[in-house]
Amino acid sequence: MARTNAQDRLRRMDLLGAELKQEGHCTVRDLARAHGVSTRTIARDLALMREQGLPIDADRGRGGGVRMDRRWGVGRMNLSYPEAVDLLISIAVAERMESPLFLANLGSVRRQLVASFSPEKRDRVNRLKSRVVIGVTASTYVQAGVSAPPKRVVQALHQAFVDQEVLEIRYRREDGAVSERRIEPHYLLLKYPVWYVVAVDHLRQAPRTFRCDRMIAASRTGDPFRLLPKPAFRSAMEGDDLAL
Repeated sequence: MARTNAQDRLRRMDLLGAELKQEGHCTVRDLARAHGVSTRTIARDLALMREQGLPIDADRGRGGGVRMDRRWGVGRMNLSYPEAVDLLISIAVAERMESPLFLANLGSVRRQLVASFSPEKRDRVNRLKSRVVIGVTASTYVQAGVSAPPKRVVQALHQAFVDQEVLEIRYRREDGAVSERRIEPHYLLLKYPVWYVVAVDHLRQAPRTFRCDRMIAASRTGDPFRLLPKPAFRSAMEGDDLAL
């Protein structure tokens, strides 16, 4: 029983830290009600969290509240900001796909991740999420030909997408022909299990969709591009315009 109580307390303290950072200001009574424990228990938890070095401030007097410095990092998870962003977007993709397995705790994980960001970084993550689109599941014919793209291609594409940077690629079409392209990776489209880049193709001077697993090579150019709204790519996405 003692071990269970200790585990419950550790879990509650993790959630308290996330809530204090996300909400900015709340009372001990509100926290006690939300977690189903006494105000004395919450006060002890907060005292222990302060001893562990968490920057928790409290307002004295009736109606006073507690808060945590929003600049405080991810904490015990030890995730870098790019890692946390990747995980958060992956969680959003999983939730939108409505898989029946392993989704029970994703909401809690997502809230803790969001709470670890400053307001400015939170806005940036939301903008990135809006650029990831979920479409219909790929046909069995398409799925039969899917392969994993090279790791270097994935890394270059990932960074160019995040930084809104023009990407140079070598692309192999379905008929086997290979071409050199300069593309602007505006959106990513998932037709499970196939990922596509929805881009402006400089060769055609028009929106095009490229399968990620057909990219043989990719390199960043350092040239920025201005993001265009999704309606400009509606035909390229074939109507599967379902943003996260």
